[in-house]
Amino acid sequence: MSEAVRNPAGTGSVEDTWSALPAGQQPEWPDADALSAVVSELRSYPPLVFAGEADLLKERIAAVARGEAFLLTGGDCAETFAGVTADAIRAKLKTLLQMAVVLTYAASVPVVKVGRIAGQYSKPRSKSTETRDGVTLPAYRGDSVNGFDFTPEARIPDPRRLLRMYQASASTLNLVRAFTTGGYADMRQVHAWNQDFVAGSPSGERYELLAKEIDRALQFMRACGTDPEEFRTVEFYAAHEGLVLPYESALTRVDSRTGQPYATSGHYVWIGERTRDLDGAHVEYFSRIRNPIGIKLGPSTTPDDALAYLARLDPEREPGRLSFIVRMGAGMVREKLPALVEKVRGEGHEVAWICDPMHGNTFEAPSGHKTRRFDDVLDEVKGFFEVHHGLGSHPGGIHVELTGEDVTECVGGGEEIAFGDLHDRYETLCDPRLNRSQSLDLAFLVAEMLRNR
Repeated sequence: MSEAVRNPAGTGSVEDTWSALPAGQQPEWPDADALSAVVSELRSYPPLVFAGEADLLKERIAAVARGEAFLLTGGDCAETFAGVTADAIRAKLKTLLQMAVVLTYAASVPVVKVGRIAGQYSKPRSKSTETRDGVTLPAYRGDSVNGFDFTPEARIPDPRRLLRMYQASASTLNLVRAFTTGGYADMRQVHAWNQDFVAGSPSGERYELLAKEIDRALQFMRACGTDPEEFRTVEFYAAHEGLVLPYESALTRVDSRTGQPYATSGHYVWIGERTRDLDGAHVEYFSRIRNPIGIKLGPSTTPDDALAYLARLDPEREPGRLSFIVRMGAGMVREKLPALVEKVRGEGHEVAWICDPMHGNTFEAPSGHKTRRFDDVLDEVKGFFEVHHGLGSHPGGIHVELTGEDVTECVGGGEEIAFGDLHDRYETLCDPRLNRSQSLDLAFLVAEMLRNR
C-alpha cells in the first residue's frame, strides 16, 4: 500500500477546478459556514482507501476491457447509517461472493468483485422537493445529506452527516476487510452456500448441473493436494457514485509516489446519469482524479457523446481507467447500444462495457411501490450480451442493486414475488433491490450466457 498525503492549500487542488462550474444534484446546504467547517475537518482525516489499491483495481478493470476478466458490481441502492451492522454487511458480501463463484466457473476468467458499499450514502433525485398531503419538504437525498422521515427537521440538509458518512464507511471497510481475509470468503465455504441455495430454490433444478460441476472441480483439486491461497481470501473493492462533491473533494489526496490526486473515499467512483454534463463540475472533478472511474450512459447518449467523454475523462487511453456503465432499459438496449460500441471501437478505444440492468426498468406498481420486474432485468442483460456477441466485443460485467436480505421489492424471480407481496418486506429508502434469491438466480442465468459465448 502506498502512503497518501493531503494536498497543501494553494497548489492547484482538484477543488479549485470544479468549484466554479455548475454542479447538479447538490444539496441546498442552509449554512455555508457549517459546510466549510465539515469539509475542513474531513480534509484532516486519514484516507479510507489507498492509491495503490485503486491502481490494482485499475489493472483488474484493464483485464476486463481486454476480455480477460468479468466485473461484478453489486450492493444497496442507498446505504443507511442504521444498516452499518455486521449482519447486514456480511449478508451483502455473502451474496456477492456466491454470485462471483458461479460466474468465475462459468466464464473461466477471473471475476473482479466490487461492492456498492462503504460510500453509497448519497442519491440523485428527479425532484428537489417531495409533497405529501399538501406539505412540501426537501427530497430525501440519502443519509449523507438528510433524514428519511417526512418532517421539516429531518429533511433539512445537515453537513455534519458527511462526518457520519465517513465514519460509517470506515466501519464498513474494516468489516469487509476482516471478512475477505479472515476465512469467511473461502471458496469452498461459498460453494457450500450455493449448494444449499440450489437445493432449496424453486428454480434450483436448472442450476444443479452447474453446481455439481463446480463441486467436482473442487473435489479434484482437493484430491490433487492443491490448496491455493486464492481459495481462502478474495480481492474486494469499494465503489459508490461520487455525487456530493464537497465530500469527494475533501477526501482527495495526492499520492506520495506519483504526485497525482486520488479520491480516497473509495477505490472506484462513478458519474451518474443525471450529473454527466460535459461542462459540469462532476466531469471536471473526475477528469482530475486518477482512480478507475465509470460513467452511467442512458438511452439518450449518442456515439459522439461517448467519444466526448472518452476525450475528457481518458485522454491518455489508460488501460482500466474508464468504464461505460450502460443503463438503457430492456426495451432499448438492443437498439441503442450497438452504435455506441461500434463508434468507440472504431476510434480504437478500449473501455470496459458494463451493464446496469436496474435503472432503466423501474416503474410504479398498482400499490404505489417503485419496483422492477426480474424478467426485465434479465432481458436487459440478455440484450447487452447479444449486442456484444454480435459485434465481437466483450460484455465486461454487470452492475446490480441488490441486498443479502429476503426483501420483497422486485417482482418475479424463482420465488415469484407478486405485486401483492411488495408490502411484505419493502425496506429500501430509494430504489427497489434484488433480494438474495433473485441475485443468485441472476448469477446462474448470466453464467449460462457466459458459457454460451
